[in-house]
Amino acid sequence: MEVRSELLYTDEHEWLSIDGNIVTLGITDYAQNALTDIVYVELPEVGTIVESGEAVGSIESVKAVSELYSPVSGEVIEVNRTLEEEPEMVNTEPYDEGWIVKLQIDPGELTQAQLLNEEEYLQLTQQES
Repeated sequence: MEVRSELLYTDEHEWLSIDGNIVTLGITDYAQNALTDIVYVELPEVGTIVESGEAVGSIESVKAVSELYSPVSGEVIEVNRTLEEEPEMVNTEPYDEGWIVKLQIDPGELTQAQLLNEEEYLQLTQQES
């Protein structure tokens, strides 16, 4: 299982990459492995305003459908359209080409979010295994 030190994580197995007031969101390697073969990713519309804790899309695998929750409030400014034709990219490259959505946020959102660093996320996954 891959976990990257430069990312932040949620207890719902999502990762966040932060660049100023832009947050890129995807699911972790742990999550994609648990879901197995991903066959569909439902993406939000650009311009959608999401609240922290609200579903911002869903991921369908051969096993189940899982909601993708936004850990921060913001506006959807970009979605990964490649996933419409190649949803399996979430399995093969969860941290790179398999990102799902980009949000523009108020930087103060990050202080309110329940985010985990690499070590905390590794502890979480060990407890769940």
